[in-house]
Amino acid sequence: MSSALFDPFSLRGLRLANRIVVGPMSQSCARDGDASDWHLMHLGQFAISGSGLVLSEVVSVSARGRYSPGALGLYSDANERALASVVRFCKAFGAARMGVQIGHAGRKGPTARPWDGGAALHPDAGGWTTDAPSAVAYGDGFATPEAIDERGLDRVQGEFVAASARAARAGFDTVEIHGAHGYLLHQFLSPLANRRTDDYGGGLENRMRFPLSVFAAVRGAWPADKPLGIRISAVDGIDGGWLMADSVAFAKRLQELGCDFIDVSSGGIVAEAVLPRGRGYQVDLAAEMKAAVDVPVIADGGITEPLQAETIVRSGQADLVALARQMLKEPRWPWRAAAELGASAAGPPPHVVGFEGVRAEWGGGPDVAEPD
Repeated sequence: MSSALFDPFSLRGLRLANRIVVGPMSQSCARDGDASDWHLMHLGQFAISGSGLVLSEVVSVSARGRYSPGALGLYSDANERALASVVRFCKAFGAARMGVQIGHAGRKGPTARPWDGGAALHPDAGGWTTDAPSAVAYGDGFATPEAIDERGLDRVQGEFVAASARAARAGFDTVEIHGAHGYLLHQFLSPLANRRTDDYGGGLENRMRFPLSVFAAVRGAWPADKPLGIRISAVDGIDGGWLMADSVAFAKRLQELGCDFIDVSSGGIVAEAVLPRGRGYQVDLAAEMKAAVDVPVIADGGITEPLQAETIVRSGQADLVALARQMLKEPRWPWRAAAELGASAAGPPPHVVGFEGVRAEWGGGPDVAEPD
């Protein structure tokens, strides 16, 4: 029996060699939003991992929208050049397709780097004033954000569109809009963060209005043959918050706008929310979404073993599986999965000699990464 995990999969005009996705992993190592050799190393190791798709960490659509001073950005020419260099390298030496997650942290930024404590940074300590749907702080220690007026909504939507145009020029194969984990678009969706009384607050339809408008604008600007998806928090995990039924309603509207995939996550809207963790802790949410809408679904969270991933795909709980922490522990996880499942994964010729189930394959060939 062939492996379902290693079956090819197409998203619009993009063909993935398998159903394995390397999920976004915040690195907090950029300077003024610019990618560095760290990002080349970090993403490069996954580009040669045998995965079908590699998603970057969240890349901020504006300097004001960064989650920390070390966040990657796509809001300047320098940002674009730096990230394009990383993408060129990954495509030269790796066979994986490359995706970028774009987002705006809203009231959840800025924070210090995790290894510096991760505390909120106020303007007098290197931080900046943030935007949010309402002037409600994320949690204790966070500054109160400024409520975005309608002119600001136009500005932020334009920043998402501009970032997607930069992503296309940088060579990315797909974009995932970050609408999860308490970031700005999630803040508009959740009644816990959105206290507005205008057309962008109140009932579900109003709270969905701005995120749907952003998605539609990016879909209109992003190349028609390239897939565009979104990451959502399916549930807030706390009383009075965003529910699975809301997520399904939102997903159905996204489907009408040409959404190509939904990456199903959870939580992040308030610091006090506590969600379960453990083996496959979000797979049930992905399966519920998969059953409700006709849009490819990515499952993530606590996926660590090849047979577990195979079962998720083969049983129809999700179309693709994303791994992040496990990939940090085991960057060649797809090679192990191929060996255990009797399948084949790609790897660069210098590395694959003697590895069962790994075929030698460059991305575009080593010369592609030569400097211009």
